[in-house]
This record gives sequence, C-alpha cells and structure tokens, in this order.
Amino acid sequence: MGRRPIDSGTSRWTTVTLLFLGFVSCTIAYLVISNVLKPSTNGSRISDFDRVVLEERENTIGCCRGTPRLELWGSAVKWGTDHKFNSSEECCRACKAMCSGKDGPCLCDTWVFCGDREACGSQFGECWLKKQKDTLAPQRQDGGSRVMWTSGLIFGKGEQGIVGLETEHGTLHIKLYPDCAPYSVAYILELLALRHCAGCQFYRAEGRGESWDVKGNHIKDASFGPPFALIQGTLEAGGVTFDKIPPEACPTIRRGAVAWVGSGPEFFISLANHEEWKPAYTVFGSVLPEDLEVAEKIAQLPTKPDVWNNVNVSVLENPVPISFRRIKTNYEDLTHTS
Repeated sequence: MGRRPIDSGTSRWTTVTLLFLGFVSCTIAYLVISNVLKPSTNGSRISDFDRVVLEERENTIGCCRGTPRLELWGSAVKWGTDHKFNSSEECCRACKAMCSGKDGPCLCDTWVFCGDREACGSQFGECWLKKQKDTLAPQRQDGGSRVMWTSGLIFGKGEQGIVGLETEHGTLHIKLYPDCAPYSVAYILELLALRHCAGCQFYRAEGRGESWDVKGNHIKDASFGPPFALIQGTLEAGGVTFDKIPPEACPTIRRGAVAWVGSGPEFFISLANHEEWKPAYTVFGSVLPEDLEVAEKIAQLPTKPDVWNNVNVSVLENPVPISFRRIKTNYEDLTHTS
C-alpha cells in the first residue's frame, strides 16, 4: 500500500507536468476546507495530507488508473504478446470494453500493462487482459520495485465490486471504484479478507440540518454548516498496518460518496452534495441510494458538541462499530427492483 506512481519511458516529464497542474488545484482546495473534517491537533485523528502528484478528476466516470510495480495474475482472455498499446489507459479501456450491460458480464476484470521501455524491452506495450476467479480477492503474482508491470482491476457495473459495511443500525452497501482509486480499494479488500475490522467505527454524525434538502441539494441562502451533513469514522483496523494512501480521484463530493479525510484512515460518507468543497478528497466508493437511510439513521443518533480546530462538530455519544462483509446478492436484489 501507499506506493507512488512511477512514470515510464519518454512520456515521463510530460506526464509529470500535467499531473502537477492537477495536484496544485486539488491541494489548494483541500487546505481551504480541511478544518471541516479535521479534529484538533491534540489527539488528532487525521493524517497529514500527502503531497503526491496526481491528476485532478472532476468525476469518477472514465477513470483508468492502475497500480505501478504490481503484477496481478488470472486467466488470460487476451494475450499481451499479440495485444499492444502505447499507454496503460488504453489497456484499461480495452478491458472495460469487454464489459457489457448493466450487470456485465465482464469478460475481463484485470489488466496488466508493461509501460517501462527500458525495463520491458521487447515486451513494451504488452497489454494482458485477464479474468479473476474472485474479483474481491485478486491473485497477486508479484509486486515491488523490480516489477515492470502496472496492473488494474475493473468491477464493471451492477453487482460487481459491492461490499457491505455492517453496523448495528443496518448494512451500507458500497460500490467500490478500483479504476479511480486503486490504492484505496486495495486496502478495503485487505479489510474484507479479515472478516472483522477491530477498531473501525463511526465517531462523528451530523445531519443535513436546514442547509440541504432530502436529495442533498443545498438550500439557497442557507449556511454551509455546521452541521455538515456527514458521518465520519476510521477504518484503521487493529493488527493491520496502515500506510498513508496517496490522493487518487478527487471528484466533487456528492450525496453517498465514501471518501478519505486526507490520506486516511479517517473517512466519511456524505449526506449532501458539497460542491463548495471542490475536488479535494479521494472518493473510493459510493453508498447505494437505497442504503442512505441507514446513514441518515446514524446521523440522528445522540451526539455531544466538540470543537476541532475552531470548527463546531457533533461527536457520537456512543461510537458505532463497523465491519466489512462480502456481498453475494445480485444488484437487482440490492436495489429492490424487478
């Protein structure tokens, strides 16, 4: 976890320049609004914001990110020796093109690309498209500085890539975005494999108040908080080493978005559309609309006031423990449609 992207070949400086421009915008926005989600420095829960070069994303649609220096395994559906591209993004899109319909099927859910001209040699440009036996537990062949491959996962639409965040008040079904936030999703899959998340909990809860309507839209002339329409917690599990997660996709926060605070492990689920926050937080998933009532229920639990960096917040009197579980039910059942 926490590996920084490594640029390849002759495109290295061009890519860095473009990514730097996106990084500046995302960083400025983050610094302006970070106090809203950051507790006091005395016993602070929030990790410092990693200053990592990234490309700013206004939304998660069309993301094609992978993890450098990682080789994922799986059954080949297209052999890289006969299937070459100039970039990892093209390889990713080729895999996405093999998904069809609302629920798939996705004939490809893993792409592996060789983009380092020097290290890859004659294998430069090879794009291996693969299929996992279990997309929520992908087979890892190798990783580290000596690996020349970049790999990514594709969950497609519908039921693929949905995990359950269980609480005593109900289960939040979360659709993960591995193509937009591969480092973040890799960590969530680690937690999923544990079948428990000792220490994971929600500790802050604030409703929509009079600032946002039931659809999460801001009411004209109303304040932007407090309250800030979110539930916040930590996903740092006992016994699991947490490495800071570099900023990945930073779309505008929408109702249902699941995002890190800084570089984690603190995270939040938004109950409103926060255009005023601008692109500043890594979004790694979203709660299915039908489950937002569970998040709203948690937001109405008894709280006590606190002050974090001169910002008034509402802290739960009794934190709500959370854990992850696999979801095998299909998307149609989850959304209660025929």
